[in-house]
Amino acid sequence: MEKIRTFVSIDLPENIQKEIKQIQNSLPSFEGKKTEPENLHLTLKFLGEIDKKKVGEIKEKLREIKFKEFETKIAYIGFFYNKKYGVVWIHLPNCEKIQEEVDEKLSSLFEKERRFMSHLTIARVKKIKNKEEFLKKLREIKFQKIRFGVKSFNLKKSTLMQEGPVYETLEEYGLS
Repeated sequence: MEKIRTFVSIDLPENIQKEIKQIQNSLPSFEGKKTEPENLHLTLKFLGEIDKKKVGEIKEKLREIKFKEFETKIAYIGFFYNKKYGVVWIHLPNCEKIQEEVDEKLSSLFEKERRFMSHLTIARVKKIKNKEEFLKKLREIKFQKIRFGVKSFNLKKSTLMQEGPVYETLEEYGLS
């Protein structure tokens, strides 16, 4: 039984990727890794390691989603840190409804999300010298709160490689 790692996500337009790259370049120093611009996405639902035979059924369920195009924006930068690692993220508002729709359509196959927080991971932090100083500098980063339209979402496959994950779109779903 072949397994593949999958998730449902929203990809970002190129101009938004460029803006986020500028934000990444403004981050205070840390040990870790910035998310590659081509890998930036908002995860609506992480499906995990699934049997490859299940992909067809997942695609069918996702095709049933009828959702209108909507707008979101780069709203604010956040930081989550536990004892092992940290994540620098950007909040994208207005994505909760489509996430609920995806969650509902896949509820017969996967457990529903307990708490969805619309965020885009821009860096993974292994170590920082001074957490308070890091947070202060994060808050000082200036960026444009660019609005952009969401016109589709994707079912993606993730292959974990030594140099980082490689994402492949299995199917794209247009919004009306």
